[in-house]
Amino acid sequence: MTAAFTCSKTFSGYPCCHRQWRHQGHCRFVHGYSRSFTCWFHATALDANGFVVDFSSLQDLETQLAHQFDHTFLVNADDPLLGQWQALHSQGALDLRVMDNVGMEASAQLVWGWANVLLQERDGGRSCCWKVEARENERNGACFEARPAWFSAA
Repeated sequence: MTAAFTCSKTFSGYPCCHRQWRHQGHCRFVHGYSRSFTCWFHATALDANGFVVDFSSLQDLETQLAHQFDHTFLVNADDPLLGQWQALHSQGALDLRVMDNVGMEASAQLVWGWANVLLQERDGGRSCCWKVEARENERNGACFEARPAWFSAA
C-alpha cells in the first residue's frame, strides 16, 4: 500500500428540517435534525505549511453549508406540496431550499461536490475530498465516497 496523507474536518450545528414525502412511515412528516458533515481530504503532496488542507481556508465551504442547512426547510423538487412550501417561504414562515433529494446520502454527495469544486479551483488538483459523512444525529448518518476524475494520487 502506498503511503498517503489524509485529514478530516467536521462541520456541525446546522439545524434544519425536511420530509421524505414518498416514505410510507413517519419520515413523510416534516421533522428536523441538527445536521453535521465530516469531510475527508487527500493530497498528492503537503502544502507549504505541511498540511493536506488548511482548515482555516475552508470558509467558503462553511458558508455554503450554513446557507443550505442552517435554520432551513429542505424539500425535494418533486414534492407535491412544493407550491405550498414556496408560498410559506414567500410569507416568511420558512427558509426554503429545494433539492433533488433531501436524504442524507444525497446531502453527502452534494457537500462532496462543493468541497471538490473549491479544492480544484484553489489547489489545482493537489488535494481532493474523497469522502463526506452527513449525519442527522448521533445515531444516523450516510456517506458518499469517490475520488474526483481530475485527482490523481499516483
